[in-house]
Amino acid sequence: MASDKPDAALGPLGRPGATGTFGAVGRLEPPLRLATAGALAAERGRWWLWAPVGVGLGIAVYFALETEPARWLGAGLLACLAPLGLVARRHPASLLLWAAALSLAVGFAAAQLRTHLVAAPVLEREVGPLRIAGQIVGIEPKGEGRGPRVLLQHLSLQRNLAGGLPARVRVRLTARDPAGVGPGDWIALPAVLRPPPTPAAPGAYDFGRQAYFQRLGAVGYAVGHLSRLAPDDPRITAAGAATAEAWRLDLNRLRGAITERIRAAIPGTPGALAAALVTGERAAIPEAVIQAMRDAGLAHLLAISGLHMGLVTGFLFFGLRALLALVPALALRAPIKKWAALLAGFGAFAYLLISGASVPTQRAFIMVLIVLTGVLLDRTAITLRLVAWAALVILLLTPESLLSASFQLSFAATTALVAGYELLRGRRDLSLSEERGPLGQAGLYVAGVAFSSVVAICATAPFAIYHFNRFALYGLIGNLLAVPLTAFWIMPAAVLGLLLMPFGLEGLPLAVMGAGVRILIDWAALVSAWPGASLPLPAMPPAGLAMVALGGLWLCLWGRRWRLLGLLPLALGLLSIAVNPMPDLLVEREARLFGLRDPSGQLWLSSQRRAQFSAEVWRRRLGLREAQTLPTSGRAPDAPFVCDRLGCIAALGSHQVAVVRDGRALQEDCGGADVVISLVALPEGGCPGPALVIDRWDLWHGGAHALYLGGAAPRVESVRELRGRRPWSGPGSR
Repeated sequence: MASDKPDAALGPLGRPGATGTFGAVGRLEPPLRLATAGALAAERGRWWLWAPVGVGLGIAVYFALETEPARWLGAGLLACLAPLGLVARRHPASLLLWAAALSLAVGFAAAQLRTHLVAAPVLEREVGPLRIAGQIVGIEPKGEGRGPRVLLQHLSLQRNLAGGLPARVRVRLTARDPAGVGPGDWIALPAVLRPPPTPAAPGAYDFGRQAYFQRLGAVGYAVGHLSRLAPDDPRITAAGAATAEAWRLDLNRLRGAITERIRAAIPGTPGALAAALVTGERAAIPEAVIQAMRDAGLAHLLAISGLHMGLVTGFLFFGLRALLALVPALALRAPIKKWAALLAGFGAFAYLLISGASVPTQRAFIMVLIVLTGVLLDRTAITLRLVAWAALVILLLTPESLLSASFQLSFAATTALVAGYELLRGRRDLSLSEERGPLGQAGLYVAGVAFSSVVAICATAPFAIYHFNRFALYGLIGNLLAVPLTAFWIMPAAVLGLLLMPFGLEGLPLAVMGAGVRILIDWAALVSAWPGASLPLPAMPPAGLAMVALGGLWLCLWGRRWRLLGLLPLALGLLSIAVNPMPDLLVEREARLFGLRDPSGQLWLSSQRRAQFSAEVWRRRLGLREAQTLPTSGRAPDAPFVCDRLGCIAALGSHQVAVVRDGRALQEDCGGADVVISLVALPEGGCPGPALVIDRWDLWHGGAHALYLGGAAPRVESVRELRGRRPWSGPGSR
């Protein structure tokens, strides 16, 4: 594998005898341009590391567009750029620019192609109750007081739907439905189906986009009991039922069986968390435990990633190598190290499949596979090139993963850790651990865990703030116990349990694993209960996250001192949180809930019972721990809001705002307010006076609205406006 250091035998242009820097030899250049060109030339061994960054930028450009581009655009860009490489290769500066443009085009084309390949009908409006039949391809276990959720495909419905039959639907079963159904079973049940939900606020998480790439065309809930169907049932025949891929169904059955075996051996909440560490199934973990893990900075342990994959693979590699070394004939004559690496690779692949193959797990598996390949070829491969290859593979196969929290958190942590340890590599006081005594090695391990935790926390904090609007203040302390506990107790016991499970002997190792998981849960509860354990923060703008990402990449991917220039955009991105304007008024799409923000920043909700998910998203994005409730009559305490059963009047900024609950208030409010939000539909010309009127029809068409009233003119954002006219934006937007 090529070194990241420049070859001293080559000139700054990267070819023998070249003395210029990205220009004609002997030509004088401005100092800044000369210094930049020289730094780039000196770091040519690291140019490749920016390939996945360019691909990611191309993907980001595609998803940022307001309208869907012409289908030929991505392929056209590649076709235009490809032959230019023959010309650009003669000039290093041109070659570098061409490579950057090509990587952008590759990312754009990959995202466009992926969008086309996964296209499937999406339900246009709520339907039901109606009876649906289909084959189960996935099932989530029951949660607290809830029935399981099943993913169905090869559907048959009792009536035709506008826009076509969805490829897949996800349905929540009733809590009283019989157990025993699983992947591969055909069922029928009465249900209500809805389109995938739109974001709860402009700029909030877009489940509909995720559903589109999963070919999930509807979600819903059962209104009665399910019944099993025979494979020759006419309802299945009517659906043209093609059998789903047998291996996928078998794999899902296996994952379900392993989950149930673990939960049977480890009762209660520890069993649910233990199963999540092995199969990735988190639905049965109580929300209070998940929240405690987040507040303690331990949420990364719930996402199967590099830590878990590394521990499983390392346990298999060193365990198998030790077993083979016990046989003298093999140890002396056979390459047992390579045999162990090969078998550990198969074990890592099995764990990838069993764990659900999430994005962090895919990244970890690709990296582990390259490392094991290096062992087979007698090469070492723990470098940033390894991270770059993993990112490139995932981005080309699933471009939409770039937008996910799991991709961003996983690669942020991994890139920063590898770059951080590159800085420490070669230092004698850190590398010669074999010269230390037991206490010295233990101290070095603790220092390593602390260093890794600090680097990972710093790298992932901006992305956690962007996606979850909170920062765990005691993450370092939490990880000092949780990481060794997971590495030396929980995961080794889990691997032994999996290996012994086919023989029915998993009871003892899983009991040992359960004891470790209980300590982990108790530790998370203890740390999360400390004062100020979790700091809520308001939403970071997308531009701020982009600056953080590019600044962090500049800091990690370059090897020379100019890498420190990345601190500037990184700092500006973090500061964007403080200057990002917050909405003064929020209205939910179904007009069941609205919220007003007073001058102190406190959020006042029209109800604490309706649209609770939207209320939670609003509170979180405003960086608040709780929200107040607007009075049903009279003035809100210490806030400029007056409400009655017909609506509310509020003085926000320089604007008089009226929120109308009942049409009888329209005449008075339309005459006295300059901004009117009507939760009822208005007739044509029904409110002519105010400068801005938003009614029930606007909410239905545009989705949730956010109003900014601090300026001279009110500014309005809607979900529909920010989503644009894209394939995942709903009916009328494609």
